[in-house]
Order: sequence, then structure tokens, then C-alpha cells
Amino acid sequence: MTISASLVKELRDKTGAGMMDCKSALSETDGDVEAAIDWLRKKGLSKAAKKAGRVAAEGLVGVAAEGKSGALVEVNSETDFVARNEQFQEMVLNIASLAAEAAGDVAALLAQDYPGKTITVEDYVKEMVGTIGENMSVRRTAALAVSDGVVGTYVHAQIVPGLGKIGVLVALESKGKNTEELTELGRMIAMHIAATNPVALNLDGVPEETLEREKAILADKNKGKPPQVLEKILAGGLKSYGKENCLLDQAFVHDPSKSVSQALKEAEGKVGAPIEITGYVRFALGEGIEKKEDDFAAEVAAAAGG
Repeated sequence: MTISASLVKELRDKTGAGMMDCKSALSETDGDVEAAIDWLRKKGLSKAAKKAGRVAAEGLVGVAAEGKSGALVEVNSETDFVARNEQFQEMVLNIASLAAEAAGDVAALLAQDYPGKTITVEDYVKEMVGTIGENMSVRRTAALAVSDGVVGTYVHAQIVPGLGKIGVLVALESKGKNTEELTELGRMIAMHIAATNPVALNLDGVPEETLEREKAILADKNKGKPPQVLEKILAGGLKSYGKENCLLDQAFVHDPSKSVSQALKEAEGKVGAPIEITGYVRFALGEGIEKKEDDFAAEVAAAAGG
């Protein structure tokens, strides 16, 4: 019989199994959804839905870059043990290789065909949930590109090339011919970004509410001072904030005697042309995810009947 797309979707929603597995199950059971669920369970393919509610805050950040473009992806799992699984690592690398085309859109990335398979990235991840037995998800992605120059990269706590706990991209626009020197500079600045986690490229890029909060703190500390004095204090305070938090104004971690902008200027002679940082992205694994520390203990207690 012909299996409709809506029937496949219904089975997927109920089981979390991959699209092709759902289609096979429905074909084997003449379109009977309940029988198809049992078929999938017998095959061990109906695990994803059971895992979907569990917190996935571990995993890996994948980085893929080639010349003028680069991309980041964060793929989460429940435990760090899975991050050391070669199948999981291969999956993250393959997803990262597609991420530049998705241009930062997770939905677009999930809809792409998984390399070497006839299913989407989304369905392949669900199949891996069934295979490995942990909840996992493609949480976010980002991409950068330049017209001329390079996209520098750095991976911190690297497990294998291109995979680690922190991933950074930095876009360096330059018409300089010494791309080897520019690529190395990009790597060093990406390392700096990994270490310092700047708020913005410069003060102009800092959210207005953040600047207003800094001004309010300074004003409160200097109550009663004449307006003209307070104005200078606020200006000086924001300049100090920029040196601590804005990439171009920060002391370069590889040589704290100069700022990042000074390091860029000095490198222009070797590269052969002016250099401009047009953007950067930093992903730290699990940042912003609320981890439930008691999940594992609760599961053990439940299994023990406690």
C-alpha cells in the first residue's frame, strides 16, 4: 500500500524514530500505526522519544573552515562519555561540514541531506539517539565569510581536529597576498577570543543597556561630584570597560604590551595590506543550558525502587 507523508509524520512524532524507519515500519504493518510502533520497538528504533525530555548539556562544538568561509555547530548529548564516542564525533564533523551553507539557520541545517545518506540531518540525529541511547540535539550554528582574506579558527580542549569544548571563528578582511601569515594571525586572534570572551568588537557594538548599567554604577560611586567632573569619570570608566571587554581594545593575550588593534596594525606589513576584523563568533559548550545535576541520582534511585 501507499504510505502517506502524514502517516509517517504521525509515527515519527510518537516514536522519535527516523523517517525511513517509520516508512519501513508502516509498510511492514500495512499502515497500522500502533502495530508500527511495536515493530519499531522490537527493532530497537523507538528510543528517541523516550530520551527527548532529558537534559543534553554535554557534547561537542564542531568547527569547519576553508579559506574565505567558516562555520560552527554545537551538538549536545547528555554525557561527556558520548562526546568521546567515535560515531558521535563523526556525526558532529559531518554536520559542521554542512553548516556554512546553512548560514546560521539551525532549521536549514537540519533539513540538509546528511552526507552519504538518503535522510536529513534531523533524521540522522534521531537515528543516533536510538543507536547510542542518549538524547542529543543540534543546538545552534553560526557562519562567517569574507570577500577577501580568511576566516580564522581555533578549537579549545580539542578531542580530535575540529572538535572540542570551545570553538571560535574570526573574519579577517584583507587584500594582502600573504594568506599564510593572515591565517596564522586569525588563529592567534581566535585563541585570544576563546580566552577572553569579549562582549563586542568595540564599544559601538556593546548593547546600550549594558553601557547604561555601567554608567549608572559609576555615577552612583561618584555621587555629589560636579557634572563636568562626572562626565570625565564616565568617559574614563567606559574606556576602561572597553579595554576589559571589547576585542579591539583588549590587551592581546599573546603580547599584553599591545592591544588587539595594535597587533593587527603591526601585522599589516607582513600580510601586505590593511586588515579589518569584520566579525567573530565564540561557542562554549553548554553555555546557557540549565543542567539538572540530580538527574542521574534520581534515575539510579528510581531504578533501585527508592
